[in-house]
Amino acid sequence: MKKQELSKLSVEELKVKLKDNIDSIMNMRFQKALQQLEHPKQITKIRREVAQIKTVLREFDLGIRGKEL
Repeated sequence: MKKQELSKLSVEELKVKLKDNIDSIMNMRFQKALQQLEHPKQITKIRREVAQIKTVLREFDLGIRGKEL
């Protein structure tokens, strides 16, 4: 998901997306340990997306992004 798309989401939607991404990272780590993961680069992409979501949430907390939708 691109950063512009993250800006359009509300805080609650961002929190749900963050939880889903963290859960999928955990599942991918288990798959990697069992050597069942086909695309290991996907872990990096999702970790990057988690960082972007956390940044947007922090900007909402600081008031940089504006009011909650």
